[in-house]
Amino acid sequence: MARLGPVSSTVKGKLTFLDNVTFNKNVRVSPGRYSLEEHFKKIPNANTVIVAAFTNTDASHIDNTAITLARENANKDFELLGDNADIADFSWSTINGGLLLETGGADNDQVIIAPHLDSAQSAWTGVLWGTENQVIWEAQLMTTAIITPVLIWAGLKLTNTPVIATDDDQVYFRYDTDVPNTNIQCITSIGGTDTTTDSGVTVAIATEYNLRIEIDSDRKANFIINDVIVHRTAALTNDIDLIPYIGLQQLGAADSSLVLCYEKISRILFE
Repeated sequence: MARLGPVSSTVKGKLTFLDNVTFNKNVRVSPGRYSLEEHFKKIPNANTVIVAAFTNTDASHIDNTAITLARENANKDFELLGDNADIADFSWSTINGGLLLETGGADNDQVIIAPHLDSAQSAWTGVLWGTENQVIWEAQLMTTAIITPVLIWAGLKLTNTPVIATDDDQVYFRYDTDVPNTNIQCITSIGGTDTTTDSGVTVAIATEYNLRIEIDSDRKANFIINDVIVHRTAALTNDIDLIPYIGLQQLGAADSSLVLCYEKISRILFE
Protein backbone atom coordinates (compact mmCIF):
# COMPACT_ATOMS: atom_id res chain seq x y z
CA MET A 1 0.00 0.00 0.00
CA ALA A 2 1.36 3.37 -1.00
CA ARG A 3 0.17 6.36 0.99
CA LEU A 4 0.39 9.94 -0.17
CA GLY A 5 -0.56 12.85 1.96
CA PRO A 6 -1.20 15.41 2.72
CA VAL A 7 0.25 16.58 -0.58
CA SER A 8 0.03 20.07 -2.06
CA SER A 9 1.86 21.24 -5.16
CA THR A 10 1.70 23.96 -7.76
CA VAL A 11 1.57 23.24 -11.47
CA LYS A 12 1.71 26.17 -13.91
CA GLY A 13 0.56 28.54 -11.19
CA LYS A 14 -2.37 26.38 -10.13
CA LEU A 15 -2.73 24.57 -6.84
CA THR A 16 -3.22 20.82 -7.00
CA PHE A 17 -4.23 19.23 -3.70
CA LEU A 18 -4.29 15.61 -2.63
CA ASP A 19 -5.33 15.08 0.95
CA ASN A 20 -4.35 11.68 2.36
CA VAL A 21 -5.14 9.65 -0.75
CA THR A 22 -4.67 5.91 -0.19
CA PHE A 23 -4.12 3.44 -3.03
CA ASN A 24 -5.06 -0.17 -2.25
CA LYS A 25 -6.79 -1.68 -5.33
CA ASN A 26 -9.15 1.28 -5.03
CA VAL A 27 -8.92 4.94 -4.12
CA ARG A 28 -10.18 6.32 -0.83
CA VAL A 29 -10.28 10.09 -0.85
CA SER A 30 -9.44 11.82 2.42
CA PRO A 31 -9.41 9.00 4.99
CA GLY A 32 -9.21 10.52 8.44
CA ARG A 33 -11.60 13.31 7.52
CA TYR A 34 -15.34 13.79 7.97
CA SER A 35 -16.81 15.00 4.68
CA LEU A 36 -20.16 16.28 3.43
CA GLU A 37 -21.28 17.09 -0.10
CA GLU A 38 -24.48 18.78 -1.23
CA HIS A 39 -25.54 18.69 -4.89
CA PHE A 40 -29.02 20.06 -4.17
CA LYS A 41 -31.12 17.13 -5.29
CA LYS A 42 -33.88 18.87 -3.35
CA ILE A 43 -34.44 22.63 -3.42
CA PRO A 44 -34.00 24.51 -0.12
CA ASN A 45 -37.17 26.10 1.23
CA ALA A 46 -37.96 28.26 4.25
CA ASN A 47 -37.31 26.64 7.62
CA THR A 48 -40.98 27.07 8.52
CA VAL A 49 -41.86 24.54 5.81
CA ILE A 50 -39.75 21.85 7.48
CA VAL A 51 -41.36 22.34 10.90
CA ALA A 52 -44.90 23.27 9.80
CA ALA A 53 -47.65 21.70 11.92
CA PHE A 54 -50.82 20.22 10.47
CA THR A 55 -53.70 22.69 10.34
CA ASN A 56 -56.59 20.25 10.65
CA THR A 57 -57.33 17.36 13.02
CA ASP A 58 -58.49 15.32 10.04
CA ALA A 59 -55.34 13.52 8.86
CA SER A 60 -56.69 13.27 5.31
CA HIS A 61 -57.54 16.97 5.05
CA ILE A 62 -56.23 18.62 1.86
CA ASP A 63 -54.37 21.32 3.84
CA ASN A 64 -52.42 18.65 5.71
CA THR A 65 -51.62 16.87 2.46
CA ALA A 66 -50.13 20.08 1.05
CA ILE A 67 -48.04 20.56 4.20
CA THR A 68 -46.76 16.98 4.00
CA LEU A 69 -45.85 17.38 0.32
CA ALA A 70 -43.98 20.63 0.98
CA ARG A 71 -42.03 18.94 3.81
CA GLU A 72 -41.09 16.02 1.56
CA ASN A 73 -39.96 18.25 -1.30
CA ALA A 74 -37.83 20.56 0.83
CA ASN A 75 -34.09 20.06 1.25
CA LYS A 76 -33.48 18.54 4.69
CA ASP A 77 -30.00 20.02 5.14
CA PHE A 78 -30.30 23.53 3.73
CA GLU A 79 -32.88 26.28 4.00
CA LEU A 80 -33.80 29.50 2.21
CA LEU A 81 -33.27 32.85 3.93
CA GLY A 82 -32.99 36.52 2.98
CA ASP A 83 -35.10 39.63 2.50
CA ASN A 84 -38.12 38.77 0.30
CA ALA A 85 -36.64 35.34 -0.48
CA ASP A 86 -39.20 32.96 -1.93
CA ILE A 87 -38.79 29.45 -3.30
CA ALA A 88 -40.93 30.56 -6.25
CA ASP A 89 -38.04 32.81 -7.32
CA PHE A 90 -35.59 30.00 -8.04
CA SER A 91 -35.31 26.41 -9.23
CA TRP A 92 -32.84 24.07 -10.88
CA SER A 93 -31.08 25.71 -13.78
CA THR A 94 -32.27 24.60 -17.21
CA ILE A 95 -28.86 25.45 -18.70
CA ASN A 96 -26.28 24.63 -16.02
CA GLY A 97 -26.04 21.90 -13.42
CA GLY A 98 -27.25 23.28 -10.12
CA LEU A 99 -29.65 25.73 -8.50
CA LEU A 100 -30.51 28.96 -10.27
CA LEU A 101 -30.79 31.52 -7.47
CA GLU A 102 -32.87 34.57 -8.36
CA THR A 103 -33.84 37.55 -6.24
CA GLY A 104 -37.38 38.86 -5.95
CA GLY A 105 -37.14 41.99 -8.08
CA ALA A 106 -36.67 44.91 -5.65
CA ASP A 107 -33.54 46.72 -4.54
CA ASN A 108 -31.74 44.79 -1.74
CA ASP A 109 -33.81 41.61 -2.16
CA GLN A 110 -31.77 38.55 -1.14
CA VAL A 111 -31.47 34.81 -1.52
CA ILE A 112 -29.35 33.09 1.15
CA ILE A 113 -28.64 29.35 1.20
CA ALA A 114 -27.85 28.26 4.75
CA PRO A 115 -27.66 24.94 6.58
CA HIS A 116 -30.50 24.32 9.00
CA LEU A 117 -29.59 25.57 12.48
CA ASP A 118 -32.25 23.45 14.22
CA SER A 119 -30.88 20.94 16.70
CA ALA A 120 -30.45 17.42 15.27
CA GLN A 121 -31.64 18.48 11.81
CA SER A 122 -28.41 18.45 9.76
CA ALA A 123 -24.77 17.43 10.12
CA TRP A 124 -23.91 20.62 8.26
CA THR A 125 -24.32 22.40 11.59
CA GLY A 126 -24.58 19.46 14.00
CA VAL A 127 -20.93 18.66 13.29
CA LEU A 128 -18.76 21.61 14.30
CA TRP A 129 -16.48 23.28 11.76
CA GLY A 130 -13.95 24.82 14.11
CA THR A 131 -10.95 26.93 13.17
CA GLU A 132 -8.81 24.27 14.88
CA ASN A 133 -10.33 21.41 12.82
CA GLN A 134 -8.43 21.98 9.53
CA VAL A 135 -11.71 22.70 7.74
CA ILE A 136 -11.89 22.66 3.94
CA TRP A 137 -14.95 24.35 2.41
CA GLU A 138 -15.71 24.51 -1.31
CA ALA A 139 -18.49 25.77 -3.58
CA GLN A 140 -18.89 25.81 -7.33
CA LEU A 141 -20.66 28.92 -8.63
CA MET A 142 -21.48 30.08 -12.12
CA THR A 143 -22.48 33.58 -13.10
CA THR A 144 -25.36 34.31 -15.43
CA ALA A 145 -25.75 37.22 -17.84
CA ILE A 146 -26.57 39.47 -14.85
CA ILE A 147 -23.47 40.36 -12.83
CA THR A 148 -24.15 44.00 -11.99
CA PRO A 149 -25.35 45.57 -9.80
CA VAL A 150 -25.05 42.67 -7.37
CA LEU A 151 -23.58 41.51 -4.06
CA ILE A 152 -22.43 37.88 -3.65
CA TRP A 153 -20.92 36.34 -0.53
CA ALA A 154 -19.80 32.77 0.13
CA GLY A 155 -17.72 31.06 2.80
CA LEU A 156 -17.42 30.44 6.53
CA LYS A 157 -19.07 32.91 8.90
CA LEU A 158 -20.87 33.21 12.23
CA THR A 159 -24.03 34.76 10.75
CA ASN A 160 -25.57 34.89 7.29
CA THR A 161 -25.14 38.64 6.70
CA PRO A 162 -22.87 40.05 3.97
CA VAL A 163 -21.93 42.98 6.23
CA ILE A 164 -18.21 42.68 6.95
CA ALA A 165 -18.25 44.27 10.42
CA THR A 166 -20.93 41.98 11.92
CA ASP A 167 -18.93 38.79 12.59
CA ASP A 168 -15.83 38.97 14.78
CA ASP A 169 -14.45 35.79 13.17
CA GLN A 170 -14.98 34.76 9.53
CA VAL A 171 -13.29 33.83 6.25
CA TYR A 172 -15.38 34.34 3.12
CA PHE A 173 -15.43 35.59 -0.46
CA ARG A 174 -17.31 38.79 -1.35
CA TYR A 175 -18.16 40.42 -4.67
CA ASP A 176 -19.82 43.84 -4.46
CA THR A 177 -20.37 46.04 -7.51
CA ASP A 178 -21.16 49.02 -5.26
CA VAL A 179 -17.50 49.36 -4.20
CA PRO A 180 -14.73 50.86 -6.38
CA ASN A 181 -12.81 47.58 -6.74
CA THR A 182 -15.19 45.02 -8.20
CA ASN A 183 -12.82 42.04 -8.15
CA ILE A 184 -13.66 39.17 -5.81
CA GLN A 185 -12.52 40.16 -2.32
CA CYS A 186 -11.19 37.85 0.43
CA ILE A 187 -12.68 38.85 3.78
CA THR A 188 -10.97 37.83 7.00
CA SER A 189 -12.00 38.73 10.54
CA ILE A 190 -9.83 37.62 13.45
CA GLY A 191 -11.03 38.53 16.91
CA GLY A 192 -12.93 41.53 15.58
CA THR A 193 -10.16 42.83 13.30
CA ASP A 194 -11.42 42.90 9.71
CA THR A 195 -9.19 42.62 6.64
CA THR A 196 -10.23 42.90 3.00
CA THR A 197 -7.80 41.56 0.39
CA ASP A 198 -8.23 41.88 -3.36
CA SER A 199 -8.04 38.45 -5.01
CA GLY A 200 -7.21 39.97 -8.39
CA VAL A 201 -9.95 37.82 -9.93
CA THR A 202 -12.53 39.66 -12.00
CA VAL A 203 -16.10 38.50 -12.49
CA ALA A 204 -17.42 37.90 -16.00
CA ILE A 205 -20.77 36.75 -17.32
CA ALA A 206 -21.48 33.02 -17.76
CA THR A 207 -18.24 32.02 -16.03
CA GLU A 208 -17.45 29.23 -13.57
CA TYR A 209 -15.82 30.03 -10.22
CA ASN A 210 -14.61 27.30 -7.89
CA LEU A 211 -14.25 28.90 -4.47
CA ARG A 212 -12.33 27.06 -1.76
CA ILE A 213 -11.09 27.88 1.73
CA GLU A 214 -8.55 25.56 3.38
CA ILE A 215 -7.64 26.09 7.04
CA ASP A 216 -4.36 24.39 7.95
CA SER A 217 -3.03 22.99 11.23
CA ASP A 218 -1.71 26.46 12.16
CA ARG A 219 -5.24 27.87 11.70
CA LYS A 220 -4.08 29.86 8.66
CA ALA A 221 -6.60 29.94 5.83
CA ASN A 222 -5.85 29.74 2.12
CA PHE A 223 -8.36 31.44 -0.18
CA ILE A 224 -8.39 29.54 -3.48
CA ILE A 225 -10.21 30.48 -6.69
CA ASN A 226 -10.17 28.04 -9.61
CA ASP A 227 -7.29 26.11 -8.00
CA VAL A 228 -5.09 29.19 -7.54
CA ILE A 229 -4.21 30.48 -4.06
CA VAL A 230 -5.15 34.15 -4.05
CA HIS A 231 -4.61 34.94 -0.37
CA ARG A 232 -3.28 33.40 2.85
CA THR A 233 -4.33 34.70 6.24
CA ALA A 234 -2.68 35.00 9.62
CA ALA A 235 -3.70 32.46 12.26
CA LEU A 236 -7.44 32.56 12.92
CA THR A 237 -8.86 32.77 16.42
CA ASN A 238 -8.69 29.37 18.09
CA ASP A 239 -11.76 27.22 18.67
CA ILE A 240 -14.31 29.26 16.71
CA ASP A 241 -17.08 27.20 15.10
CA LEU A 242 -17.98 28.62 11.70
CA ILE A 243 -21.03 28.03 9.46
CA PRO A 244 -21.08 27.89 5.63
CA TYR A 245 -23.28 30.53 3.98
CA ILE A 246 -23.86 31.55 0.36
CA GLY A 247 -25.83 34.68 -0.45
CA LEU A 248 -27.02 36.79 -3.37
CA GLN A 249 -28.38 40.34 -3.12
CA GLN A 250 -29.56 42.61 -5.88
CA LEU A 251 -28.38 46.21 -5.63
CA GLY A 252 -30.73 47.87 -8.08
CA ALA A 253 -34.10 47.63 -9.73
CA ALA A 254 -33.28 44.59 -11.88
CA ASP A 255 -33.28 40.96 -10.69
CA SER A 256 -29.97 39.31 -9.84
CA SER A 257 -29.15 35.66 -10.45
CA LEU A 258 -26.44 33.08 -9.78
CA VAL A 259 -26.05 29.33 -10.25
CA LEU A 260 -24.97 27.30 -7.21
CA CYS A 261 -23.71 23.96 -8.51
CA TYR A 262 -22.62 22.26 -5.30
CA GLU A 263 -21.15 22.81 -1.85
CA LYS A 264 -18.65 20.66 0.09
CA ILE A 265 -17.09 20.71 3.53
CA SER A 266 -14.74 18.48 5.52
CA ARG A 267 -12.62 18.44 8.69
CA ILE A 268 -10.22 16.18 10.54
CA LEU A 269 -11.93 13.62 12.78
CA PHE A 270 -10.33 14.82 15.99
CA GLU A 271 -8.90 18.24 16.66
